[in-house]
Amino acid sequence: MKHPREVLLGAQAAARVLPVCDHYSGVEVRMRKSLQLQAELQQEFGVGVMDVTLDCEDGAPVGGEKEHAELVLSLATSASSDARVAVRVHPLGHPAFEQDIAILVGQASSRWCHIMLPKVESVADIHTAVQAIDAAGGAHLPLHALIESPLAVHNAFGIAAHPRVQSLSFGLMDFVSAHGGAVPASAMGVAGQFSHPLVVQAKLSIASACHAHGKTPSHCVVTEFNDAQAMQSAASRAAFEFGFTRMWSIHPSQVRPILAAFSPSGVEVEQAADILQVAVKADWAPIQLGGQLHDRASYRFFWSVLERAHATGHALPAHALLYFQ
Repeated sequence: MKHPREVLLGAQAAARVLPVCDHYSGVEVRMRKSLQLQAELQQEFGVGVMDVTLDCEDGAPVGGEKEHAELVLSLATSASSDARVAVRVHPLGHPAFEQDIAILVGQASSRWCHIMLPKVESVADIHTAVQAIDAAGGAHLPLHALIESPLAVHNAFGIAAHPRVQSLSFGLMDFVSAHGGAVPASAMGVAGQFSHPLVVQAKLSIASACHAHGKTPSHCVVTEFNDAQAMQSAASRAAFEFGFTRMWSIHPSQVRPILAAFSPSGVEVEQAADILQVAVKADWAPIQLGGQLHDRASYRFFWSVLERAHATGHALPAHALLYFQ
């Protein structure tokens, strides 16, 4: 029996399903707690439902970039071997960029699930970063790019097309700041970021660029981490209105709302599993089920439902669980 990934071709089927939550921390105590939380959730769900990205860009004190990179390296290498740990390095052009690469990639290239590149403006930036990372021994590493300016949004499709780029993330606060006051501070909040036209346009451009090239669009942070309702609403809108399949968290309380928002419902999972079970029996030919016709176009959608369910630790019917063993 052929696996659905072999049969259901297309950009959506080609994209690697990443954990739906990308959790950021840069202070030592929080980095340690983040890795502990990741391990606890792995045990609870039986699958890795979150990445942990250790932050050198915002986490390192000015003048202490080398010591911070060495701390990040120590924490990452002491984590479980199956833990998905990434690192955000300093941006290209920053004096600490090459130092970060030398320490983090040069000394532990096999430790990272990906490298997050902040302040990416163009495809040329990706080429430059690739040269440095590959020279340090990281030719196998996927790259994630942080889109934080109007120019970067303009170039999002080209950046997403680069074969080493696995995901694009939206840097909301830097994007708003890059407009020099033309976009109000309210656009950084949970309400404004879903209503201001320029921010909405940027989010949709990033999501579209990723889906066009089979990459993962990752939604920006919600700074109001004490407002559980706002967090749940933002995560749900990111997933179901804006086309994002992954989201940043910056506080442990945000992880479960993200998992809940990006996870399909039990009814959706059951429907998807039933349709694909019948499709397999029909050797992927068109079928009729419940008075509706289905073919490979809809099979792709329902396969994505099962992949999303598995990535969020959702219980799967036994016949669907076989696809992930």
